[in-house]
Amino acid sequence: MSTRKNEVFARDSSSAGVPRRNVMKDDFDYEVPVEVVPLPSQGKVYPEGSPLHLVESLSIRAMTAREEDILTSRALIKKGTVITELLNSAIVTPGVDSGKMLAGDRNAAMVAIRITGYGREYSAEITCGGCNESVDTDFDLAQLPIKRLDIDPIESGVNLFEFTLPYTKKKVHFKFLTGDDEQDLLKETERTRKKLRHATDSLVTGRLKRSIVKVGEVTDKSKINVFVSNMPAADSRALRKFIEEHEPGVEMKMWTECALCSHDQEVNMPIGAKFFWPDA
Repeated sequence: MSTRKNEVFARDSSSAGVPRRNVMKDDFDYEVPVEVVPLPSQGKVYPEGSPLHLVESLSIRAMTAREEDILTSRALIKKGTVITELLNSAIVTPGVDSGKMLAGDRNAAMVAIRITGYGREYSAEITCGGCNESVDTDFDLAQLPIKRLDIDPIESGVNLFEFTLPYTKKKVHFKFLTGDDEQDLLKETERTRKKLRHATDSLVTGRLKRSIVKVGEVTDKSKINVFVSNMPAADSRALRKFIEEHEPGVEMKMWTECALCSHDQEVNMPIGAKFFWPDA
C-alpha cells in the first residue's frame, strides 16, 4: 500500500536515494517504544487482503505529545472521532484503518496506548453496592483480561455469525460492531435526541439494527429494522446476551472491596476524563 507522507518533498528528484535520518535516534539517542498488543478477535473477522486478516496481534507506538494534541483537539472532540484519530496515530502496523476494527479490538489497543502513556494505574469513582457511597477505586489496566473470540464466523474472514432466536425460531446473521458502527450509532442517537425533545434512548434497538444483517432469508435493511423494533423481548434479550457473552474485547471490570464498608463486589470500570488525563 502506497503512503502519502512527505509527497511534496518526494517530488524533488535531487533527494532521491538519500536515506532519511531518524532525528530522535541520531540527535537525541531516543526511539519511541513500540509495543505488541493482542487482538481479541485473533483477526478471524477481517477479510483476506486486510493487514489484520488472521493476525493475533497489533503493533502500536507509545503515546507521545502528538497523541496528546489529538486528545485535546476541540474539532475532533466535537466530531466524536478522537479515539479513532488516536488509534490511527499510534498504530504502526501498516494499512490499518482503526474505524474498520471491531470495537473490542479497538478497546484492547486503546488500553495499551493509555498504559504506554500514563502507566497501568487508573483511579475512578464507583458507587458501593453495600453502603451506596462513592469510593475512589484503583484499577490495574495491565491486569484486565483479554476476552478472545470463542465462536467461529460463518466463513473465515467474514464478520458474520449465526444465532437462532428462541421464540420466533428465526435464524439471524449478525456482526460485531466496528468503530465506525459505534460512531454512527452515537451520531444517530444524538440527532434523535435533538429532533425529539422527549425521545427515549434507543440503544437496544439501535445496536441490534446495526448488528443484524439477515433474518431468515430477508436481507432488506428497512424490513430488518421493522423486525427488530417488533421482535419479542425474549428473542431480543437472548440475542443481546449471546452477543455480549461472545463479543471479543477487554473485560472492563474487576472485583473490589469497599474501603468504607468492606463490601466485596464486581464493578464495571468507568471510562472518565482521568483515563487519558490522570491529573484531571
